[in-house]
Amino acid sequence: MLLTVSGPPGSGKSTTAQGLADAFGLNHVSGGDIFRELAAERDLTPLEFNKLAEEDEEIDRELDKRLRDVATQDDDVVLESRLAGWLAGEYADFRIWLDAPLDVRAARIADREDKTEKQAATETRARAGSEAQRYDEYYDIDITDLTIYDLSINTARWNPDDVLAMLTTAVENYESDSDEGKYPITGVSYDF
Repeated sequence: MLLTVSGPPGSGKSTTAQGLADAFGLNHVSGGDIFRELAAERDLTPLEFNKLAEEDEEIDRELDKRLRDVATQDDDVVLESRLAGWLAGEYADFRIWLDAPLDVRAARIADREDKTEKQAATETRARAGSEAQRYDEYYDIDITDLTIYDLSINTARWNPDDVLAMLTTAVENYESDSDEGKYPITGVSYDF
């Protein structure tokens, strides 16, 4: 089984992905973990590596290639990243999108990163614009197109346990024989 969990920063991706992995006995592979591995391979801190990534598109491409490799080669995985659903493409059994209003996400980010909510909101808004432009330029992906996702949840409406319960129920009740709705991913250039 391959489940993908995508969404913007502060949407609850990591919490939900780990919960799904635990619930179904799957490995949890995080884009953030891979990013930190790439930084360590270059003897850089994640912050130093992030600064370098702003100037070198090959860093994004290497991260995305590794995520795509996991999706195409590994079994029994919950793959978590902003682009996980797009990168896994036809290999994913379920593509999940999580989101929440910016003020809620900014409060979550501010809490975990020890910054003000205003600063977190400003940085998150700028990051989203930058990433959307890069995804479009690199791979012809419109990150705002949510039609590829099987499930989309506003995580501000429920607590993390309830979000996990909804998703677990959906996955448990899935029957591939009656599935008529897998949305194809077309027009994406997996040019890493």
